Amino acid sequence: MQPPSMKKKLKNPFFRFPDEKEELQTHLLSWYDDYKRDLPWRTHPSLYKTVVSEFMLQQTRVSTVLPYFDRWLKKFPCFEDLASAPENSVLKAWEGLGYYSRARNLQKLAREFIAWKIIPHDPESWQKLPGVGPYISAAVTSISFDQNIAVCDGNVVRVLSRIFSIDESFKDGSSAQRKLLPLAQTLIDEDRPGDYNQAVMELGATICNRQAPSCTVCPVLKNCKSGQKGDPETRPKLKKKKKGLIKLKRYWIESGDSILLQKGGIEEKRLSGLFELPKNLEGELEGHQNLLVQKSRTIGTNEYKETIYKSSLKSSCDFKKYSLEWITWENFKEITLSGPHRKWIQELRNDRSNSDG
Repeated sequence: MQPPSMKKKLKNPFFRFPDEKEELQTHLLSWYDDYKRDLPWRTHPSLYKTVVSEFMLQQTRVSTVLPYFDRWLKKFPCFEDLASAPENSVLKAWEGLGYYSRARNLQKLAREFIAWKIIPHDPESWQKLPGVGPYISAAVTSISFDQNIAVCDGNVVRVLSRIFSIDESFKDGSSAQRKLLPLAQTLIDEDRPGDYNQAVMELGATICNRQAPSCTVCPVLKNCKSGQKGDPETRPKLKKKKKGLIKLKRYWIESGDSILLQKGGIEEKRLSGLFELPKNLEGELEGHQNLLVQKSRTIGTNEYKETIYKSSLKSSCDFKKYSLEWITWENFKEITLSGPHRKWIQELRNDRSNSDG
């Protein structure tokens, strides 16, 4: 199999033999039928399960999503239940998955969905819903309605780049997905488009993985030029982005049986309604700040180094200005915290209890 010309828009990959495309589809679908993972959204599939799983799986590993998906289905078993739920209940169920705009958009989608008199099967209509772009619309309509629309996520980019030994250097993952989508579309199996899309993604997630592809057990090794050459790890070629470094100071402030937390306002879309350890309080503190711990995490293209200090607050501090609230330890489990803050707080509380004991 020869790589398509990257100077064009990858409309027509060149196959050495007339039946090679069909052979690729057959091998891939046969493997998928026999070896696909037993995932809850594939067991007794429904449109609702497909939509929820696609939202959760954006930028999140399957292993992380599984327990959240099960709890979500028990709490919100259908579009109607999700649409009528209080937002804080939805965010609480999402706590720990991150990127909370997905949860908000999923609830908005549910509200618009139940207003539809006729459920559309075309991706264009689905893309009008909150949080739905080309990828989710293609996944939903191909899996649930057998629409011949290809998906192209990071897994698909990796598989196609290796099969066709594509050496173009892409600016980033999004650029690669846009450029390879036409190629993915030419390869889709029109009899089983949903299964084919899932098969390519499954291959990328389980066998054709990023750093250690298992080529010896790959169902399409015969069709894969990179696999035949023995250099699949070199593709896809994505230009490395320089990560930005953001340093933050956060504060551990207790009073009696309560801890001081900061709540994101409406203007902070990502953090709206979510609690965190306070930041930006430098002018409102008194006494000495004791270093407790430094935490690191990556969000998008930025690396965050967050240093947490034990401190005390001036009595004159304007709580409203800084969106501060005292949260009792009894009520702590009821609120929704952003990112890893619940884990951080629980770890620090345990450490302090052990040291006090």
